Amino acid sequence: MTANPKVRVATVWLSGCSGCHMSFLDQDERLIDLAKKITLVYSPIADVKEFPDNVDVTLIEGAVANEEQLAMLKKVRTRTKLLISLGDCAVTGNVTALRNSWHHSDQAVLERAFKDPSDLNAAIPTAVPKLLIKAIPIHEEVKVDFFIPGCPPHADLINYVLTELLAGRTPVMEGRSKYG
Repeated sequence: MTANPKVRVATVWLSGCSGCHMSFLDQDERLIDLAKKITLVYSPIADVKEFPDNVDVTLIEGAVANEEQLAMLKKVRTRTKLLISLGDCAVTGNVTALRNSWHHSDQAVLERAFKDPSDLNAAIPTAVPKLLIKAIPIHEEVKVDFFIPGCPPHADLINYVLTELLAGRTPVMEGRSKYG
């Protein structure tokens, strides 16, 4: 008798605070049960450099704020069966999108962060990824299969969604989640 292969799961952190990943880890001992059913194939909490092919489920935290993140998001979508928008930044843009109220927010943010007002010739470091004009939630660029709101979402909710998906059921979110 052949055992069922484990579900290939990834987590991605875009522009956010890592609070959603902390909530993922806050599943505590339930992570042991989860580990029996999944293989974590990519995550900021694992040392994997390249996003793999054939990922079953990916949870993405954070808004899309720069060109590198946009390219990563598109790669993740093409290599993932089920994509989950994890947390308010990924779902709505939330705090990351506050910069959108500034005209030409991409340039304004960089100048505010890197330019010395007393040095008119100061340059923005070239190592800084090119910002998008606006920070956006992930569903504005790619198809999202499930949304888990919250800032951060509660570990119980993350566990519920993953448990339902692993059991082949569609999670019922009505009455289970809230923003903020």
